[in-house]
Amino acid sequence: MTGPFVAAGDLAAALPGPAVLDVRWALSGALPEEYAAGHVPGAHFVDLDRDLAGPPGDGGRHPLPEVAVFEAAMRRCGVAEGRDVVLYDGGSGAAAARGWWLLRWAGHDPVRVLAGGWAAWTAAGLPVSTDPPTPEDGDFIARPGAMPVLDAAGAARLARAGTLLDSRAPERFRGEREPIDPVAGHIPGAVNLPAGDLGGDVADRVKELGGAPYGAYCGSGVAAAQVVLELAAAGVPASLYVGSWSEWIRDPTRPIG
Repeated sequence: MTGPFVAAGDLAAALPGPAVLDVRWALSGALPEEYAAGHVPGAHFVDLDRDLAGPPGDGGRHPLPEVAVFEAAMRRCGVAEGRDVVLYDGGSGAAAARGWWLLRWAGHDPVRVLAGGWAAWTAAGLPVSTDPPTPEDGDFIARPGAMPVLDAAGAARLARAGTLLDSRAPERFRGEREPIDPVAGHIPGAVNLPAGDLGGDVADRVKELGGAPYGAYCGSGVAAAQVVLELAAAGVPASLYVGSWSEWIRDPTRPIG
């Protein structure tokens, strides 16, 4: 596999080889009804809140999942040692990027995201299925630690010594509007690079914002995973602050920018 993205036509040509994961999700929760209405043939549905994150709490709204839970979920989807995995979602790509990042973090390298997601698949006129996939039993073994992770202290240090990217909307970064978390603002020293504004040469844009090392955060570690994915595609390594803003504000002694 080369690069973290795969085109819809290339995925279609590779089926049924890769394990395909449908991660359609919104802030309100998983979207299994969209999956049921039509999906890539053979794709397994993955619930981001249940399979790609632990329960909300002191670690934020989408903390790292328990390794055993994540491992079992991936095995149910046919993820196996050395098998290619392709993820897609129905939106910006952030949910699929969260799955990509977790698999890479867990040591599974042959994983890509469908470029353009579900919209690109349907726009290309490729086959759509409403049938449940054949049950699978992969042998995936999670080996955590293969991708760099930031905790709150590490994010604060990176904001001083490198470039910490806040991938939320500008008004949330500036603290003018906070529709999700109970405290508005940003981590002091962070710079704003919204996940929905990643067009153009991402590597050059990021380097204009500051120097290495790089890290990214958002509200709960989903949109920021998309930034890390786009940077990986551009050859720029970046750490992910998984807890992100929703964890940062759990400690009232942490400063607010």
